[in-house]
Amino acid sequence: MSATPTAGTAPYYFVPAPSRHPVLVAFGLLLVIFGAGQWINGAGWAAYVLLAGVVIWLTVLFQWFSQAIAESEGGLYSERIDVSFRWSMSWFIFSEVMFFAAFFGALYWARVHALPMLGNLEHQLLWPDFKAIWPSVGGGVTASPAGTVEPFTTIGPWPLPTINTALLLTSGVTLTVAHHALIAGRRGKTIFWMWVTVALGATFLGVQAVEYHHAYTELNLKLSSGIFGSTFFMLTGFHGFHVFVGMLMLIFITLRLMKGHFTPQRHFGFEGAAWYWHFVDVVWFGLYILVYWL
Repeated sequence: MSATPTAGTAPYYFVPAPSRHPVLVAFGLLLVIFGAGQWINGAGWAAYVLLAGVVIWLTVLFQWFSQAIAESEGGLYSERIDVSFRWSMSWFIFSEVMFFAAFFGALYWARVHALPMLGNLEHQLLWPDFKAIWPSVGGGVTASPAGTVEPFTTIGPWPLPTINTALLLTSGVTLTVAHHALIAGRRGKTIFWMWVTVALGATFLGVQAVEYHHAYTELNLKLSSGIFGSTFFMLTGFHGFHVFVGMLMLIFITLRLMKGHFTPQRHFGFEGAAWYWHFVDVVWFGLYILVYWL
């Protein structure tokens, strides 16, 4: 049951009252999945179902997070809640690590195991024109003797991926500066460097959009460009999505800072978003080396 706080104190462990939010979020996601599935299969009406699901989902999330913020600012969250939030964010980031580990594992398996196997003597008899060379190592090699994959050109590390690497690494520095400013009680400085971090994240996404346009229109590198194309866009695309999510986190944290939320002693909302952003930075650095350089 809910713990009732005495005057000026928070409950040992706050338990919220029964809420409609979880079931409404689940209903919104159901509409999203159903609408997307039917839309892909050619049902025009399904696009409206998908849109309705997204609207319901985002609306409920906004209400749910607003309620959580009000509870926090109302003094209902004790040290026990702070610890539970830290564990929750830690496990969430761990799940994201496993998410990207699966994608990096697919890239590793394709390059180190599947490709050499397809180039062995047995397969050479079946496909004598097949070249067991990863496209980034052998320029112009599509490894498609049957003609199922159109010729394409790979993307090297310069200039756009290197520019994006510099942007993300710089954003990690500006976020750390903002964190130290918050600890020092300099809210104005914190807000300034947070907006700088958000701007760097937005610039990263803009540069990535330019890179994708260049890949599709000039290099003929597409999602359908064999295992190279699928792993390239899978890794960089999902990372871009995570940058977008992290940027939204930073925006809302900055808006809360502008409203006077957080103190030098209690600001895990800020720290949780910072953890996620630094995780995104680390993933990109590994992606930059493995995808663009190797």
